[in-house]
Amino acid sequence: MNTASSNFYIPSLDGIRAVAAMLVFVAHAGWSNIIPGGFGVTIFFFLSGYLITTLLRREFENTGSINFKKFYLRRVYRIFPPLYIILLLIIILALTGIVEHQMRPWAVISQIFYWTNYYIIFYGEQYLVPSTVVYWSLAIEEHFYFVFPLIFLLVVRRFSYSNTALFFIVFCSLVLIWRYWLILAGGMSHDYTYYATDTRFDSLLFGCIMGVWKNPVADEDWKLGYHFRYLVLCFAVILLLFCFLWRDETFRETLRYTLQGIALFPIFWLAIRHPEWLVFRWLNWRPVRFFGVISYTFYLSHVIFLNLAGQLFDAEVSSRAFLGFILTLSFSMLMFYVVERPIAGLRRRLHTDS
Repeated sequence: MNTASSNFYIPSLDGIRAVAAMLVFVAHAGWSNIIPGGFGVTIFFFLSGYLITTLLRREFENTGSINFKKFYLRRVYRIFPPLYIILLLIIILALTGIVEHQMRPWAVISQIFYWTNYYIIFYGEQYLVPSTVVYWSLAIEEHFYFVFPLIFLLVVRRFSYSNTALFFIVFCSLVLIWRYWLILAGGMSHDYTYYATDTRFDSLLFGCIMGVWKNPVADEDWKLGYHFRYLVLCFAVILLLFCFLWRDETFRETLRYTLQGIALFPIFWLAIRHPEWLVFRWLNWRPVRFFGVISYTFYLSHVIFLNLAGQLFDAEVSSRAFLGFILTLSFSMLMFYVVERPIAGLRRRLHTDS
């Protein structure tokens, strides 16, 4: 059996998914002035880069290659059903008049084929399927999944893991330089650096770096002393706080993403390597992990339920947020038991080695 299969599981990652989903939800619920919702997306990016790299690394170590067919098949089973079901349900709500819409065919097609981020950059959000702007981040992840396995295989066949990490670091540096050029000389809007794949790819690559260098589940322990762990964690938290508080627009659309990637490295490493540590133990509580399991559907659907709740509580942010959370959570649990878990079982029956 392929060791990069679904048998491989890192509990702490589900807890981290839960944190990322709640950051995005609370920001969209009406508290974006104090909650960095965009950082929740950056966490998702880092997590995806780390997990995919770890799985590819395990497969490469056991087989000497990467089975691209099985890789993409796993992504199809996991990603497509919730995404397209939710998209279809919202389109039905729009066409039946339950929610207002200005949908146009090319905008909807861009969402179906994972081009939402560039559509938003060049045409705006107006004509998309209502309440699905968050699909921009799914577009970036799909672009990443499309090219990264081949890049990974080509690089690890030629270089050691440490040199592969160095290759990714150079790539991250080039993306940072590209963002600076776009803002300072290219005349691009800040929306471009926020939404575009070519300017946010490094947020995933920082996770990839941890996948091949000092991987907390695959490499030798870093042997950090107890007090040094606190020091490293404090450094990461201070760096993140600086990113949240420094409001210079050029910084926010250029160096901010790089510094956040650097800060997330020790946080992820400690959370995964030391789940028993009091600081991270709660990430592994069963309710938190379960919320992380359903966080994908929660993320995709939360805006529509917040908007539906807003029709009942126009000016009451807290009431809208509470009802929106209950509706989104209930729908996500329903999708998990009715759609996602049965499809995962179907995948195992039809593709026992994937």
